[in-house]
Amino acid sequence: MPSSTNDHSSPETDEALPRRILGLRDAISLIVGIVVGAGIFKAPAIVAGLIGRADWMFAVWILGGIISIIGALCYAELATTYPSAGGDYHFLHRAYGRSVAFLFGWARLSVITTGSIALLSFVFGDYMAHALPLGQIGFGREPLIYAVLVILILTLINRFNIRSGMATQTWLTALQVLSLVLIIGTAAFLITTTGDTEAGVTRSHQGMATVSPTFSAFGLAMVFVLLTYGGWNESAYISAEVKGGRHSLLHALVLSILIITVLYLLVNWAFWSGLGLQGMANSNAVAADLLRQAFGPAAEKVISVMVAISAVTSLNATIIVGSRTSYAMGRDWPVLSVLGVWDGRRDTPVNALWVQCLGSLLLVFVGYGIGGGFKSMVEFTAPVFWLFFLLTGISLFVLRAREPDAARPFKVPFYPVLPFLFCATCAYMLYSSLSYVYDQSLGGINAAWIGVIVLGIGGILLLLVRSVRHKEVF
Repeated sequence: MPSSTNDHSSPETDEALPRRILGLRDAISLIVGIVVGAGIFKAPAIVAGLIGRADWMFAVWILGGIISIIGALCYAELATTYPSAGGDYHFLHRAYGRSVAFLFGWARLSVITTGSIALLSFVFGDYMAHALPLGQIGFGREPLIYAVLVILILTLINRFNIRSGMATQTWLTALQVLSLVLIIGTAAFLITTTGDTEAGVTRSHQGMATVSPTFSAFGLAMVFVLLTYGGWNESAYISAEVKGGRHSLLHALVLSILIITVLYLLVNWAFWSGLGLQGMANSNAVAADLLRQAFGPAAEKVISVMVAISAVTSLNATIIVGSRTSYAMGRDWPVLSVLGVWDGRRDTPVNALWVQCLGSLLLVFVGYGIGGGFKSMVEFTAPVFWLFFLLTGISLFVLRAREPDAARPFKVPFYPVLPFLFCATCAYMLYSSLSYVYDQSLGGINAAWIGVIVLGIGGILLLLVRSVRHKEVF
């Protein structure tokens, strides 16, 4: 069995390690905050256009919630059996060994997590530049200035201690949820002021198809739905820090996904009630169109602030969980030990936070220099993400077989059916992302090679790290 990385030290060492100091509210605010990002302002219009029927549209959003809960149950078994700040990294390590875990950690550090932080910071910067322009102070680089500042400020907040980072997350998540409630309230306001027949019935049925969507359209719609639900798995990175017993993370996951599912259904109802299905499908900014219909052009500023809040909420949560993968790598590989430092007073992986910050800032400047190509580069690594997500799902089967006597405070119900459904979903998403990437290009190069290049560089680094370790031994 591969060596463990479960963050429990021997009695002889005074090394600081993660402690269980986070409550249920902290975990829920983290999960909801990281999942409900800017995607909910864009995906409903795409899904409505693909599906073409209101009943099927609501069905795919419900199905997305069900699939997410199934995945959460699988992660709950892994996280309660093997709690670790390493999250997926730790599960992959135990199931497949250090090499696979290293490649996963490298992919997160180089592109997946740092790239997400950089892109979220740009989303924040773009919308803040619209809501609060800096004028001459910005030198025409307002999005870049906002992007750099938000990464630095949030890293400093989380570097101060985990409590300040989580307090920030709680307030941001509350504002994020209030933004969605505003959208829902706007639809209710329109129905009340214009009459049920006009706003709630006639407009809602305009452009509705009378036939069911094709299998390919349904599948593509599920890709966007599941992407919008994505991020709940990041809760595994705080599995060693949530107090209240090992079932607390299970409760946090299930409650969070239920909250998110209800919010998503209500937001889609709001768009559908206010704009109609055809209006949703034809809209490039569905939330802005709804608010503009109710409040006029002034709503554009409101939407900019709402999207900026969602972006910064997901950004802060990503900074918290992302640094823990690097911390786990640092504990496994002596040559990377600088990353594996845990500040016991602050309850944070201090060095991993700074390395992640520097990597994200580097990608911000690269992204600013090359423009949309950077966004594509990050999107085109989606197959790498889904590959490791699938391997994590399979690791549940592997570890059940390899370690049958391990104490499992929670077991996935209806095993092996539910884990199989989760793995099948991941496999389908991997196939869909590969199909999409294969048809795209970046700088004249087939985009499918980007993921291969990322893993290839990781493989070279793995050989170098192993050679250094070999020299240290001898």
